[in-house]
This record gives sequence, structure tokens and C-alpha cells, in this order.
Amino acid sequence: MNVINEAGILAISTRLHRLSEQLRKDGSMIYKAFGIDFELKWFPVIFTIYKKEIAGVVEIANEIGYTHPSTISLLKELEKLELIQWEKDKQDERKRLFKLTYKGSELIEKMKPVWELMSQVLGDIADNPNNLLAAINEAEGKIASQSFYQRVLQYKNSK
Repeated sequence: MNVINEAGILAISTRLHRLSEQLRKDGSMIYKAFGIDFELKWFPVIFTIYKKEIAGVVEIANEIGYTHPSTISLLKELEKLELIQWEKDKQDERKRLFKLTYKGSELIEKMKPVWELMSQVLGDIADNPNNLLAAINEAEGKIASQSFYQRVLQYKNSK
């Protein structure tokens, strides 16, 4: 065991980052191995549009938990690659609604079996992936209601 692992909960951010980086690196290699030209940073945006079929910038940003500018940047990349397109909202002409292009839909169809395989393998990696996801959901929910920083200040001020 290394020092970071021995630090326990104190190193949770470092360990999650380390795990995330490994999964990202491997995910990228998996797509390449299946002949799919896809960057992992696009996943949350394209998956949201795929699931919602049509969605505005604010809705996408809220769904993926990214800032409005970060979301717009990813949308522009996907638009440039002709994977998504937009149309004006009929109720609000100022709003752009994004949807998959034919090329984007073809990409999703190529990726679906890979996602299936990835889900299976990720399920095998954790003894009980539902416990891991439940713990992440619980932590995200608690941090959304009161940040880590706010909680530390609250403890500090209560002493």
C-alpha cells in the first residue's frame, strides 16, 4: 500500500481522480480498438442529446453538471464534426435546440455495443457496482446541499 492509499478518506479526491484518469485512458483505448474515433470529453454531451433526442444548451449543461461555457465549447466541437445540429426553438426564437445528425446517429449505433461491453466489464471490476454508484450518488447529493468547504467551516465554527 502506498502513502496515498494509507491516507484513507483524506485522499478520496486524489484516489477518485486517479481512478477517473485510468478509466478515461482505458476508455479512449477501447474506442480506438473498436475503430471508433471518439473523445471521451464528448460523451456527456452526445449521450445526453442521444437520450433526450433534442435539448437546449441550459438543459444539457444542467444534465451533465458542466458550466454553460464548457457545454457550449463541447457543442461547437460536436457541431464542427457534424455529429450534432441545432434548430431554433419554436416557442423561443433565441433558444437553440440540439439534436443528432445522421452521422451522429450512426456513431451512436456503432458505440452501443461498445457501451454494453464497457458496462459489463465495469460491473465486473467492482464486486457490487450498485454500492459504488449508491455511494457516489449519496456523496453528490450531500455536497449539492452543502459543499465540503461549507461543512468544514461549519465544524470549525461549532468548536
